[in-house]
Amino acid sequence: MLTLLEDVVERLQRAIRARDCPAIVILQGEQTLTLSDFDYLRDLETAAAFEHRAAEHARRIQALRWVFAVPQVWLQTADGISARAVSNHPLREGEQEAITFTAFDVGDGVDYGLVPYTRRPDSTPVFDEPEIFTSEVMPGERAPGWTLLRILMDPGDNELPPGG
Repeated sequence: MLTLLEDVVERLQRAIRARDCPAIVILQGEQTLTLSDFDYLRDLETAAAFEHRAAEHARRIQALRWVFAVPQVWLQTADGISARAVSNHPLREGEQEAITFTAFDVGDGVDYGLVPYTRRPDSTPVFDEPEIFTSEVMPGERAPGWTLLRILMDPGDNELPPGG
């Protein structure tokens, strides 16, 4: 799965350098598919619709593993981590830009993590290495990849909802 994660991260790094902020998912099964959505961070409905489309493709190719990633701005609060869409505005106190990812492998389970990055004075991003969380993580339904995972892990749900 590490190679798949590296592929997604490299694609997002290139996009961020080009000042784009798409969500990217790579699905591996009978074939490998790469999907992206530039409107993913616009609102929850748009994000959910993209993850529903990704789930359709994952089922079609019988995906055994996938990595879903999106650039976000993180803020650690007393209640946990809060995230928002990236923008051209300066970061506020305590905020950190990061590529957030969810990775799934039928044999290894689910991993969550991030690739933190900072910007030089000329706005060029400088990326750290991917970090996979080793402590227990409880992502909410707004977490990138959460809807995709929920759909694919529901054995009784063979139909996607209307509009999905």
